Amino acid sequence: MAADDVNAVASPGWRYYLQEKVLVIFFLGFSAGLPFLLVYSTLSAWLKDAGLQMSTISTFAWLGFAYSLKFAWAPFVDGLPIPFLTRLLGRRRSWLLLAQAAIGLALLVLATMDPAHAIGVFAIVALIVAFSSATQDIVIDAYRIECAEDQLQGVLAAAYQYGYRMAMLIAGAGALYIAQYGSWSMAYTAMSACMLVGILTTLWCKEPDVEVVTADRSGTVAVRAARWFQHAVADPFIDFFTRFGGFALTIIVFILFFRLSDYVLGILANPFYLDIGFSKAEVASVAKIYGVIVSLVGAGAAGWAVVRHGVARCLIIATVLIASTNLFFALMTLVGAELWMLTVTISADNFAMGFGGTVFIAYLSSLVSASFTATQYALMSSLMSLLGKATAGYSGNVQEAIGWMGFFLYAAALGIPAIVLAVIVSRRHDHLVKSDAR
Repeated sequence: MAADDVNAVASPGWRYYLQEKVLVIFFLGFSAGLPFLLVYSTLSAWLKDAGLQMSTISTFAWLGFAYSLKFAWAPFVDGLPIPFLTRLLGRRRSWLLLAQAAIGLALLVLATMDPAHAIGVFAIVALIVAFSSATQDIVIDAYRIECAEDQLQGVLAAAYQYGYRMAMLIAGAGALYIAQYGSWSMAYTAMSACMLVGILTTLWCKEPDVEVVTADRSGTVAVRAARWFQHAVADPFIDFFTRFGGFALTIIVFILFFRLSDYVLGILANPFYLDIGFSKAEVASVAKIYGVIVSLVGAGAAGWAVVRHGVARCLIIATVLIASTNLFFALMTLVGAELWMLTVTISADNFAMGFGGTVFIAYLSSLVSASFTATQYALMSSLMSLLGKATAGYSGNVQEAIGWMGFFLYAAALGIPAIVLAVIVSRRHDHLVKSDAR
């Protein structure tokens, strides 16, 4: 790491956020955050407006399997060049540009459709958005880890969260405002145009200075394929379990449960707001605009906390916040559609999301090997959403069976295993990472 980078991290201040690599990660974070809500909570609001049932709406949470299973094609992203583009832009930037262009075009197609009359085709196009978005995430995570040393990863994680949350402001509040005073078609057309932020950043940024091992092209096609599979697919998994031993399984279980309660609740948050009487404009103003501001505060607090106190201590705080803040939604079912209660709930929930997101990014970044950055990070970040998305697909059925109060208590209870596992994992984290010859 350059001396300036080390000094900036050692003495946190506003100037370290103005480093070029930090600004690049901020804008790439924006590009990553924009499509997520457009196939998640914003999409669920559109589907409710279209008259679909809660049980149908919640099944769209399964679009998130594209994010959960991205480790399956991460080796291809990590090791395969794209004709012409890779020679022109480099390994990471070429895949970024391809994924970002696909997201923008798919959102534009989605804007021309009516989910009430073509739900099947609508779901397929939404899946293309999710798949391309997950591919973009693979590359951005690898780029972020490769462009700076470990000491700066907390800062880059915070910058990524800032960009991500700003995009959620646009894809959340912005889309809801446009839908309220225009149409959903206009909203998704505008979101498609916003992907230009990511495309321009990709064209502007520099390829990470990382040595890429040239593939051995000797032998038959079968031999070369087996050699590639060994290096790109098998070796990253072997490396992870070799470095962390039997405790690797505990780490994986913790990752699975980390945001389970958040995912289960999140898919029905917008339908809940609309169901109890809030307008789309009120949801946009408080849950989206104000909520993003609060989440940025949480992300910044986490970036400072990780630099100052280390990621292990912050893990426990993050899991407690994520689980406990779901109880505010249960209280809202008693209070009703009061703006002050919505504000309190969003304050707690979004601070927890911002804090937890930054801490978890820094935690996962500390676990990966520099030799298999994209594949290992994709595997671990995929696991984070795998159980959550699978369970969230049934959120509508649970809510219809036990009502809103029971549903929110159920969501909060799902966070208890994460708290217990965070205590176990945090106790061994520093020792494992320090003894890891990365």
